[in-house]
Amino acid sequence: TVLVPVPLHPARFRERGFNQAERLAREVGRRLALPVRTDLLRRRRWEGSQTSRIRQGRAAAVSGAFTAAGEPPAQRILLVDDVWTTGATVRECRRVLLAAGGIPPIGILVAARTPRIRTRQRGS
Repeated sequence: TVLVPVPLHPARFRERGFNQAERLAREVGRRLALPVRTDLLRRRRWEGSQTSRIRQGRAAAVSGAFTAAGEPPAQRILLVDDVWTTGATVRECRRVLLAAGGIPPIGILVAARTPRIRTRQRGS
């Protein structure tokens, strides 16, 4: 298994100074003696924070935002991201890796999942 952190756009990386998904992947890789590959995916477009977008907007914002940077290895891939909200980002990364020749299934590891927010109470 090889760990592949979800990449940040270079502008976002400069803003933040680090990639939290990469830090998570490196720590998991160190503890489990698994390699981390930061050279397999590139983020070619960043349309700002996803936090204010609804589900459909999140999917549209990441559609086509990633590209494969090379042929994936003939190993199982575990995508690593910091937060799962709708899953749009990791689904797009998985789609790109599979299209580039990644071996299915491609797993997903996230550090946290945001709770689903109810828009109205039952019985209201």
